[in-house]
Amino acid sequence: MSTYKKTADAITKLSPEQYRVTQENGTERPGSGEYLGNKEPGIYVDIVSGEPLFASSDKYESGCGWPSFTKPIEPAHVAELRDATLGMVRTEVRSTHGDSHLGHVFPDGPKDRGGLRYCINSASLRFVHRDDMEAEGYGDYINQVEDI
Repeated sequence: MSTYKKTADAITKLSPEQYRVTQENGTERPGSGEYLGNKEPGIYVDIVSGEPLFASSDKYESGCGWPSFTKPIEPAHVAELRDATLGMVRTEVRSTHGDSHLGHVFPDGPKDRGGLRYCINSASLRFVHRDDMEAEGYGDYINQVEDI
């Protein structure tokens, strides 16, 4: 079992945008994220801690301007918190071990896939292609990744 944690070294390696999003609860501009159009098979991990968050097989086009997923690959790695900023009440999602701000979850996802839409900032993620998962220590999740 891997240990996932936030380290000072990982924080210093973040780009200014990654830092703003993950450490200052920022949001990238809609339509600007690196992974919005990614259709490759693999998993998305926390840019800070490396903990597995979402599988490409759970990614879908929601039209909201950010990568959207129907569920976390490992529910224990995604914390859901009440967010009352910007004059509205939403549910923020953060990585459990890295404490990175990821985005928000909404109840307007595909009904046939659970009804949730995890709206996630690309800047909080690192994509690990299925071909690299075993070598990078994510082999246990290969069975959750399908061709899209």
